[in-house]
Amino acid sequence: MNQRRFGAVLASFASVCVMVAGAQTMSGAAKKATSLGSVKIAHQVMADGKPLAAGTYMLRVSDEMPAAVVGQSADESRWIEFVQGGAVKGREMATVLSKDALKDMAKKETPPAAGTARVELLKGNDYIRVWVNRGGAQYLIHLTVAK
Repeated sequence: MNQRRFGAVLASFASVCVMVAGAQTMSGAAKKATSLGSVKIAHQVMADGKPLAAGTYMLRVSDEMPAAVVGQSADESRWIEFVQGGAVKGREMATVLSKDALKDMAKKETPPAAGTARVELLKGNDYIRVWVNRGGAQYLIHLTVAK
């Protein structure tokens, strides 16, 4: 192989290596968990079947995708992690409302303001709903109050 051709092959190889490295960096950035802000949970609750103590938690969207559910698209639910002191203390599945579902729900209740969250003890005092409005998405998290 002549030196000019070898140089062209080497340059092409270097270009491919840069593109692969860039793709790995982008996929690493895509996996970064999205913070939804913090909420104060006033009661001990059950999150994913495990107890979660009352307290203030930072919420973040996990990069782990939930298992597919028949009749529901993958975009309609996400795992939400409850973080305290830098450690994940619990997690629960959140429903991500579509625009149509939000319109229906907004007829009954006013969503929290953009960039905020609302924690509500629901009728019967058996459930807590955490409703987060972040980045144009609406997340609903339902937790059972521990007895």
